[in-house]
Amino acid sequence: MRATNPVEERVIALIEPTAAGLGYRIVRVRLSGNRRKRLQIMAERVSDGQMGIDDCGRLSRALSPVFDLEDPIQGEYDLEISSPGIDRPLMRIEDFERFIGFDAKCETAVPVNNQRRWKGAIKAVNGDEITLATEHGDATLKFSALSEARLVLTDKLIADDLKRAKAAEVAEAKDETKET
Repeated sequence: MRATNPVEERVIALIEPTAAGLGYRIVRVRLSGNRRKRLQIMAERVSDGQMGIDDCGRLSRALSPVFDLEDPIQGEYDLEISSPGIDRPLMRIEDFERFIGFDAKCETAVPVNNQRRWKGAIKAVNGDEITLATEHGDATLKFSALSEARLVLTDKLIADDLKRAKAAEVAEAKDETKET
């Protein structure tokens, strides 16, 4: 799900070592557009899941030489580095584990029990199976069956995001104090 075609898969393979070396995790890569292509790279800090504008700039500057050298995309394109956002896509099984208790929307490539769209709180992750607590009861979906999944913007998610951002600010302030 992190990539939808071979070009995006190649981009991930090219950039992951550089991103990891800087402390970032690649969440998703998407190449879109016909006339003017846009390469969107969603990333986050491994340490706290955050991604600020300074992080985007830092990662962009580090990846530009990689793209100049390898040239994985034919023709001109715009590079966009972004955070996954608060209602982020859930691209790895680890994302579901990290957000147990939060609401998610999931879509399967083929119907499961005559249904393709699912919404509910992430209740459990067991191996490659995700259990959602839906309004009609628990639904267990194979991660490999998902074509799309993302968090649902709720008050609980907003409160948790604010709490994480505050903790990141405090940690950053402590680091700055140690440096001086």
